[in-house]
Amino acid sequence: MRDLDITEVARRSGVPASTLRFYEEKGLIASIGRRGLRRLFDPGVLERLALIALGRATGFSLDEIARIFAPDGRPRIDRQMLVAKAEELDRRIRKLSALRDGLRHAAACPAPSHRECPTFRRLLRAAASGAIGASRKRVPQPPGN
Repeated sequence: MRDLDITEVARRSGVPASTLRFYEEKGLIASIGRRGLRRLFDPGVLERLALIALGRATGFSLDEIARIFAPDGRPRIDRQMLVAKAEELDRRIRKLSALRDGLRHAAACPAPSHRECPTFRRLLRAAASGAIGASRKRVPQPPGN
């Protein structure tokens, strides 16, 4: 297969050219030259982009995805990293399942109002405590505080 220019890589992979340039800047992919002003890529970049897409879909950061590749560009997937991500996904699935079930209950709850529904009240308490919702990042405190 012949080398692919950036337009062809974008078309085949579904990844915008701007993202391809960003990935190249981050070291996730590498062009092999240029044809005029267009970057050229080895056809193997499509498989690499598929691995990047899979990593992103499972919640890996771009820095974590970069560690999946050996210096020669071949995948070297740390199985322990995969196990840890799977466990993280399991926790997220349990949390989202509980939220889904609570919302379904609240939608069908026979209580006169949501404020009187014990299940909905538990959801509110969990949200207020930070147990559900956006993860809260700790703000570092200066020494002595």
